[in-house]
Amino acid sequence: MTRRRRRSAAGRAVLTGVTVFGVLAGATLVGAAPAGAAPTGRRIAPGVTYRQFDIDAAAGTAHAHLLTIDLANPHVRVDLLYPGAVAARATVSRLADSAGAVAGVNGDFFNITETQHPGVEATGAAVGPAVAGGDTLKAAVPEGQRFGPSLPPGTNTQDVFGVGTDRRARLDRMSLLGTVGTPAGRLPLKGLNQYALPVNSVGAFTARWGSASRMRSVCGTDTQRSAPCSTDTYEVKVQGGRVVSAAGDPGGGAIPGDTTVLVGREEGAQQLRKLSVGDPVDVTHSLVAASSGVPYTFAIGGFPILRDGTPLSGLDDTTSAVRTAVGYKGGGQQLLLLALDGGADYRSGLTVAEEADAMQSLGAAAAFNLDGGGSTELVAREDDDDAVRVRNHPSGGAERPVPNGIGVFSTL
Repeated sequence: MTRRRRRSAAGRAVLTGVTVFGVLAGATLVGAAPAGAAPTGRRIAPGVTYRQFDIDAAAGTAHAHLLTIDLANPHVRVDLLYPGAVAARATVSRLADSAGAVAGVNGDFFNITETQHPGVEATGAAVGPAVAGGDTLKAAVPEGQRFGPSLPPGTNTQDVFGVGTDRRARLDRMSLLGTVGTPAGRLPLKGLNQYALPVNSVGAFTARWGSASRMRSVCGTDTQRSAPCSTDTYEVKVQGGRVVSAAGDPGGGAIPGDTTVLVGREEGAQQLRKLSVGDPVDVTHSLVAASSGVPYTFAIGGFPILRDGTPLSGLDDTTSAVRTAVGYKGGGQQLLLLALDGGADYRSGLTVAEEADAMQSLGAAAAFNLDGGGSTELVAREDDDDAVRVRNHPSGGAERPVPNGIGVFSTL
């Protein structure tokens, strides 16, 4: 591998070419590179290529791994990688191999720890909305309950990156629309398979949640993740359209497919206490996209950093870290999956502002920041490989189990 390095000017990220697999896999790109300026790199599968390059930034040289996916190719698609339950984690390589993906990266930020709520287990569930194979998995937690760096101005936990049934990627915002029908009337549903519920609300947990405890959902507040757990809680199990049991504290364990568990806190708990065993209850829920009438085949949480080819205002330009990003160009039909290397020589990483510059330099019209640090990972396999290989060096020295990721699939 040979490198050509350039110093960044005024803290702006500068991409410099490196030789990968014996071919030049990148060219010096400064600012908004013209479409097609960068060589395509090594073919992983039809419509999927992989390459590496350096990025000279304020904190030093970062090394990037990039997957480019042509969604116009009928033999390639992308979807959410996840371990079969919202409240569960697995390494990106295991997620990719078990799903039959040819490549992938890690995904959303997640409930990684619970040191401020003694006795309450971390769920491992992601922060934002999630859609897999066209099916809704979960909704977003309140903004004050999220894990990860500060959000850019004007963004929130409902922001998603997704691909529609039209095979085009887009940035969007997905909110929960749902109700709980009871003998006394309909209640608004404010949560779906999420590790934190809004104060005074009722949330629903389905079989997609998994077997993790639901106690974390009543801890913290809409503005303070570390606030104590609520002391006013109630849980109702609805099976076959009727209440079958109730309890004062949220429980755990697997949820049958025909069962919905309703968890209430404060005012929500008071409303659920009005229900009795045998009462009819129906629960409706869906994720509603803000800007697109095209249904999503997959969507994942994080936060936008680039729109209409321009970095968002107010992006952090001081804290450098190993990062993962996804973006698109070509009217949403070309995906860019970027993961920085966490090896000792490159661990200084990029600021969020530099990350946006880098995606812009790659020609992205829009880009979205995913979880970083020890979670950042990119995997891919060659045509004759039986399993994917981790292409970057995870900064923690080993793969970190994560709740979800973006998988790339080939039908050939």
